[in-house]
Amino acid sequence: MTSAGLQKPVVSGRFLLFLHVKNMATILCIESATPICSVALVQKGVVIRLQETDVLQSHAASLMEFIQDALVSAGLAVSAIDAVAVSKGPGSYTGLRIGVSTAKGLCFALDKPLIGIGTLKSMAIGMIRACQSSEISTLFCPMLDARRMEVYTALYNSTAAEIVPVSAKIIDESSFAEELKSHTIVFAGNGAAKCRKLLGYHPHVRFLNQEIVSAANMASLAKDAFSKGLFEDVAYFEPYYLKDFIAGKSIVKGLR
Repeated sequence: MTSAGLQKPVVSGRFLLFLHVKNMATILCIESATPICSVALVQKGVVIRLQETDVLQSHAASLMEFIQDALVSAGLAVSAIDAVAVSKGPGSYTGLRIGVSTAKGLCFALDKPLIGIGTLKSMAIGMIRACQSSEISTLFCPMLDARRMEVYTALYNSTAAEIVPVSAKIIDESSFAEELKSHTIVFAGNGAAKCRKLLGYHPHVRFLNQEIVSAANMASLAKDAFSKGLFEDVAYFEPYYLKDFIAGKSIVKGLR
């Protein structure tokens, strides 16, 4: 009995082991939703290894090589992974398919949980870190190039909370007019160039001229999802394409 007359709670060794695993989790993060192919190995929410390239159409050839290199350089066997996190979209149809199929294959083979991370939210994390801004009046607008004047985008505040949900948006002179009345908006990503001519004049518009797509930005999100047990169904999980895939016209004779 304690001094207050209450019995001390019994904490099993199994529960303590569970807490230890949650705090010490090793998570493999895969980013393939954009032209950037990136792999990060994360322990306790900290990136310990990072492999990435901006070489176009290199995902299929580079992804497994990056995963192996990250594990070998960290001195870890693939079985040491506690979970696999993958950028789930929106983004490139082909890139998403490669990343998600790789992540699901690893999870099936290793019997490990799968974590899906929103691509735009991950980008917003990178933007916030790059700007080092905590101003509540600043919003962050990651943009992925879609077609013509269309982008995949969303708005986040300085804590990466979603203010305007993910959507496919056609950019024109009136875009973000309401938000710009009372906020500074920082734009970044490979779709942000579409805003420069239309919105670049606005005093509350800023552009971040650096690459902000990286598996490293998934670290804190993956750690949080793992600690809360927010896992995907490996068998049924599919990327978030946002729009249906539209194939280009074949240039191969006989397939037109």
